[in-house]
Amino acid sequence: MSAHSHEIEEGLSFQPRFDAAGLVTCVATDAATGDVLMVAHMNEEALRKTIATGEAWYFSRSRNALWRKGETSGQTQRVVEMRTDCDQDAVWIRVEQIGAACHTGRRSCFYRKVEGEGGGAKLVFADAARLFDPDAVYKK
Repeated sequence: MSAHSHEIEEGLSFQPRFDAAGLVTCVATDAATGDVLMVAHMNEEALRKTIATGEAWYFSRSRNALWRKGETSGQTQRVVEMRTDCDQDAVWIRVEQIGAACHTGRRSCFYRKVEGEGGGAKLVFADAARLFDPDAVYKK
């Protein structure tokens, strides 16, 4: 193990390793239940703002834009704890979720189970009740 990787894996200096697009993956879980709410990405600015404000900020790859969770929907995330993985290329935030985490209006983005079927796979809804109408909130 090189001195650099030892510092990354065992040291106490936060040195996030951004990918070629300047992003780290972020997993958000409910601080009370442990349920996975969403997986998104953060660029350096989103990570800095999340740490500074205690609110979740992300970077949208599809819109190529920084966004604060809940800025449009009101479905906010207050960060209770942030952790990084062993090689510091991903972060995990435990949050207090206000309302739904998913833009589809559901509590979690993980509202479908993958089940095997005849050598293939199919999706089955699980915990899929909507907490809000996305068409009304996002004016689509």
